[in-house]
Amino acid sequence: MSGPRDSGNSGAGPAAPAARRHGGRRAWLLAGLLGVGLAAGLGGSYWYLKGRTPAAPAIVIGDGKNGPAGMVRVPGGEFLMGSDSKMAQPNEKPAHKVRVHAFWMDQHHVTNGDFRKFVEATGYVTTAERAPDWETLRVQLPPGTPRPPDSAMVAGGMVFVGTSRPVPLQDYSRWWRYVPGADWRHPNGPGSSIEGKDNHPVVQVSYEDAQAYARWVGKRLPTEAEWEFAARGGLEQATYAWGEQFAPDGRQMANVWQGQQNQPFPVVSPKAGGALGTSPVGTFPPNGYGLADMTGNAWQWVADWYRADQFRREAGKAQPIENPVGPLASWDPSEPGVPVNAPKRVTRGGSFLCNEDFCLSYRPSARRGTDPFNSMSHLGFRLVMDESRWAEMQRRPPVAMAGPTGPAAH
Repeated sequence: MSGPRDSGNSGAGPAAPAARRHGGRRAWLLAGLLGVGLAAGLGGSYWYLKGRTPAAPAIVIGDGKNGPAGMVRVPGGEFLMGSDSKMAQPNEKPAHKVRVHAFWMDQHHVTNGDFRKFVEATGYVTTAERAPDWETLRVQLPPGTPRPPDSAMVAGGMVFVGTSRPVPLQDYSRWWRYVPGADWRHPNGPGSSIEGKDNHPVVQVSYEDAQAYARWVGKRLPTEAEWEFAARGGLEQATYAWGEQFAPDGRQMANVWQGQQNQPFPVVSPKAGGALGTSPVGTFPPNGYGLADMTGNAWQWVADWYRADQFRREAGKAQPIENPVGPLASWDPSEPGVPVNAPKRVTRGGSFLCNEDFCLSYRPSARRGTDPFNSMSHLGFRLVMDESRWAEMQRRPPVAMAGPTGPAAH
């Protein structure tokens, strides 16, 4: 496989549109598993401030007394959201001015250990552990798709299975499968396990699952603007969360395909145990705000509905947009056969599967829409807390607050 292309046209070629066809894959592949017949296929300007490094921000990590434990204070401010670079997909354009308030963000993904405490305390059953609900599934399918029998609606999740040899990258069904029995405890299906991986990101969790955890822990999902501001770590329009070079001085900076896998995407070697998978949180260097794995390792749910054209809708305003919370509904014309208004939430950050040949989604501006009831083997989340919420907790601590997150807590 060729080396990383730090400044070329990666992601702009023929494979790029396929990289965005992820939001409805649960419906498509589950429909295939259930035997439902589907006719449709699966098929600017550059900113002079790019990479500018302002004065290094002070990294503030909460300890439960001077800030919520395991969370990092993100100072807030004005920034250019999105990207006009050659690597950017149309849904990332144009770069436009946004201002966000200060907030606290989890230093890293919510981990398996964190999520286990939640499940043990509440008895919560995740989306992947329940039989699929037809009402949430049918809105991701072409109108008129027949309802499968109840006996065929099998609990499970989307699993990356890879291929044994190089394949065209237009059809993701070659390397993804809907696997019955896949869930957060068994992210790759029955027989897989998270034993010994309490400090890995929890995956196979849906937007609904992330929201349930957030309510329990007293936090919330970040907005898309908050997430991107935090991911940039103070670097204005830098290509990566750490700067301009993919691997500065040869150092791997994130858990992504290149540098971690010897085969081209999506080829996996059974002898090597398949795809590498998630890494323990904090394995790679944090960004300028002290946040680990903002890109790579596992995709992250954020709060906003997904519109492919949202940045165009926001651009051109005379003043920076203050604390945007996203559109009122979804719109995505990129998936053939999936209704353009099918519900989708924004996911950000890329994962251990992201690579230069298919998606390049380990950039802070990269974004996609995902079915909110979809769970996948490379999709997790992290949470934020408003400063006002923290101040309220100091005045009147809640009766039951979930334990702190952080490597030391596991």
